[in-house]
Amino acid sequence: MKHKHQFLNATVVFPDRIELVDSVLIDRGRIVSINEAHDHDANVTDLKGYYLTPGFIDLHVHGGGGADFMDLTEDAFRTVCQTHARHGTTSLTPTSTVAPEAESGRFLELCKSFRDRATGGASIVGAHHYGPYFSPEARGCHPTNGFLVPDKDHLKGFDGFDESFPLSVTIAPELASSEEMMRACTELGIHVNIGHSYATMEQVESAVRSGARHVDHLYCAMSDRARLRQKQTFPMRAGVMEATLYCEELTTEVIADGKHLNDALLRLAFKIKGPDRLALVTDAMRAVDLPDGEYWFGGKDSGERVRRLNDVGVTLDGLALASGVMGLDHCVRVMKQATQAPLHEIIRMVTQTPARIIGLDHSIGSIKVGLRADLLVLNQQLEIQHVYIDGIPL
Repeated sequence: MKHKHQFLNATVVFPDRIELVDSVLIDRGRIVSINEAHDHDANVTDLKGYYLTPGFIDLHVHGGGGADFMDLTEDAFRTVCQTHARHGTTSLTPTSTVAPEAESGRFLELCKSFRDRATGGASIVGAHHYGPYFSPEARGCHPTNGFLVPDKDHLKGFDGFDESFPLSVTIAPELASSEEMMRACTELGIHVNIGHSYATMEQVESAVRSGARHVDHLYCAMSDRARLRQKQTFPMRAGVMEATLYCEELTTEVIADGKHLNDALLRLAFKIKGPDRLALVTDAMRAVDLPDGEYWFGGKDSGERVRRLNDVGVTLDGLALASGVMGLDHCVRVMKQATQAPLHEIIRMVTQTPARIIGLDHSIGSIKVGLRADLLVLNQQLEIQHVYIDGIPL
């Protein structure tokens, strides 16, 4: 059995350019050479000019294919990973919802159990602990039970994560003891996100000083000048949205499904944050690749009932958004159409940039010798043709 595979005549999307290369050789799950001579011991695929890109990386994903990570079973984890792999996602961090502590703990244990284990789809490369430290008034479509006040004693439940298998924790800066917990997380190498928050810009700036470096789904479930004015007529104040755009230390993400945000908001985020500080995410729930109808967001019988309607998740009354239902391949096409940015910058926002946000850009996110052979073949319409995870085709 040949362990080597060589791609010929590939239009390679590098982080800083697009280049037609003669060959890309992979061996035992790693990229071992670029633009070197034909290896006669390798299986060969002539891409005939098709794009060869790194596999996509999703930092904010709840479910797909009828399963949610909060179903809390290994089968559910595999189903979600396999579903998103069909859309080009080769690595992801499972994302939890607001849930009782026991369920959140089980979620983290399951994430750790998949460390370095194949899922039959996207690799699980860490975890996103998302939910208990929200501002309840900014909960969005999340369940109403399970909110917690930040407490550094909770860090005992975060054991088993490290630089090579990172944990991200979302904390609303306006909550009591939030800064103390942010500092404690940062000291332990845990990534601190800001999300589901109605904080002021000053509170966000203080969170940055305490170690926060990323903001979840820009524009969604966050304060801005208009919302804060409902509580204080004057002077008007800036909120999480303005702080995210202003603070150079903060990276962020957008749900570029064409439903959550219109083209103008995508263009604004791209212009201000740029491709090195802006990632694309799906925020997808279990209805990915399923028909319109009602679904559980979060665990079955313990989450919230929502609807898939016209390629997006909405609340049952149809008046508010409730997660995404599209894959990252769709988000790439939407972002390209919305911004008309160079393709290598669009691809960077779903590959190298998310990898760097969680500290894994040394192993995934680029087509570079020594990195993992998570690769996609795309046609000119940016549609997925082939997916390789650790050098193995799906």
